[in-house]
Amino acid sequence: MRNLDRGQLTAALYETRQATLALLDDLTGAQWDVPCLAVINPPRWELGHIGWFMERWCLRWQGQDQPLSGSSLTSADRWYDSSRVPHRSRWTLDLPTIAATRAYVDEVLQRALARLQIIGDSDDELYPFRLALYHEDMHGEAFACMRQTLQYAAPTTLAQTAVRSTRNADIAVCGGRVVVGAPRIGGFVFDNEKWSHEIELAPYRIAAAPVSNAEFARFVADGGYFNQRLWSSSGWQWRQARNLSAPMYWRRGDGGWQQRNFDRWQPLNDGAPVMHVSAHEAQAWCRWAGRRLPSEAEWECAAVGGEIELHGVWEWTATPFRPYPGFSTDRYTDYSQPWFETHLSVRGASHATTARLQHPRFRNFYLPDRGDIFVGFRTCAL
Repeated sequence: MRNLDRGQLTAALYETRQATLALLDDLTGAQWDVPCLAVINPPRWELGHIGWFMERWCLRWQGQDQPLSGSSLTSADRWYDSSRVPHRSRWTLDLPTIAATRAYVDEVLQRALARLQIIGDSDDELYPFRLALYHEDMHGEAFACMRQTLQYAAPTTLAQTAVRSTRNADIAVCGGRVVVGAPRIGGFVFDNEKWSHEIELAPYRIAAAPVSNAEFARFVADGGYFNQRLWSSSGWQWRQARNLSAPMYWRRGDGGWQQRNFDRWQPLNDGAPVMHVSAHEAQAWCRWAGRRLPSEAEWECAAVGGEIELHGVWEWTATPFRPYPGFSTDRYTDYSQPWFETHLSVRGASHATTARLQHPRFRNFYLPDRGDIFVGFRTCAL
């Protein structure tokens, strides 16, 4: 998926746009007017931002240190530039109507597809179109997270998370000198994956699957949320501020634990990976169980080697999100650089992640207090 040619890109850009609109088309007028929360964007702003991003990189960008050409939509830069428009202000902007926003993003897509047909097929020329594709894929998952956060109905196209049918045994990985990062073999590469380099890994044992709901429920039953010794200082403050006694979307029902899946409360699926837990909760569970989170290099080594498979949730690692040696930004300079050191590296993919983004070297990153996303964790033996 990192080497899509013009024909494949054309189909993929059309497909991801249809998927984006499918996540929004059933919203009522009231559902478009979302509350101001730190973990979501106003959907009308976010949809316009998707179009603006595509227009900026595929149609307006004229080269490094060259001025952008003008947007087809007056005030688009003032509205949609996520690097310069503060998050809270996105609720108070004089944005176009939903219909006008739809017209803008459709017009941009049609012009981008036309441009795509007349450019060359080098990685450099295809880069902005591949970037726009993956960017829209990521925002599609963000729309799914928004629907979960706000208790909207589940997207009809969303796959189910994998259910573990066997005991979660450890897999031995020999370690040694291993290569992490993206090799220089052409195709699309995110800047935080550059470039491949060798590191030394001690032998380790990693779980074959993420921690399940049943395994996490035992931690809850043992009073894990009230045992301060299991939590980091920042994690304990985070738990106290939210007054949590279980994961954020769990509640007690007549027959045991229930979990909210979008707008429905359902019996907890014991075999499914635990999901919507922060890194603080993952770390506390590890201390309780006598385990640890893998480093992102350990996770990548096991994934590249085929020792572990994805199970439909993002997975926290123990590693702060940092640049690789010799890091340099790509044209989209704010993709990774602003988030180094403050975020944790997250690996894998969720059931809301497109297949195009599912790659063993893909580096996702979130603040450690985020539990709203489709994230869980797997562990390593101490």
